[in-house]
Amino acid sequence: MKKAAITLAFDEDKLSALEFSLKKEGSSVQARLEQTLGQLYERTVPAPVREYLDSRVAPPSRPKRPRPAPKERPVSSGLEKEGGV
Repeated sequence: MKKAAITLAFDEDKLSALEFSLKKEGSSVQARLEQTLGQLYERTVPAPVREYLDSRVAPPSRPKRPRPAPKERPVSSGLEKEGGV
């Protein structure tokens, strides 16, 4: 799916403090906002709509390649076993 950008206004000092605290936890404001937005989507959008949207972005099935034909072995004349030619 194509991504859309969301712009929010937030107090700079609070944002800096939030980024500092989340960095200690190994996270970021971006990651947490994406997680929270995903949870909001799951709670708000009805399951049939989510399933429909998921089906639209499913990777198309790749056509199967035909299997190569087995290599033919040379036909033995049987003379090699008898000590012939």
